[in-house]
Amino acid sequence: MAPRLQAEHDLSSAELSSIEECLNSDNRRLTGRDNDHALVFALRDEQGRAVGVAAGYSWAGIAELKLMWIDDAYRGLGHGRKLLDAFVAEAAARGSVRIWVSTHDFQAPGFYERAGFERMAELTGWPEGHSNIILCKTMRSHQSNSRKSVRGFPSGIA
Repeated sequence: MAPRLQAEHDLSSAELSSIEECLNSDNRRLTGRDNDHALVFALRDEQGRAVGVAAGYSWAGIAELKLMWIDDAYRGLGHGRKLLDAFVAEAAARGSVRIWVSTHDFQAPGFYERAGFERMAELTGWPEGHSNIILCKTMRSHQSNSRKSVRGFPSGIA
């Protein structure tokens, strides 16, 4: 029986996680690198509610920060920097050479730049009237090599 294509805009989190694990399994097999691990730090209030998070993963010598958020009531107090610093330190401890993050021009590009991330690309019109900005932080022990190439491109071009 042939598979059926249908629109499903509300797949369960469990099903999406299962599909993502299939992709990750393929990536491990194709690269021979099986050291992928979640990398998550949470800031919790007195009731245990998450009021901030830095979440992503490390794999194959890189880390990606996929989600960074601080509740409005806790912004401007240094909590974001503490979360980011913890994420960076753990990524470095795991042997990550680079940390990648994507943010929008109306979110926090300056926050990441002040933390040592460099703009690698800016995708305009995402969303319309704004930009999506890709930033990268190279770990200190690898900074001299980062100017030469990132994914085979000269520095600053990705």
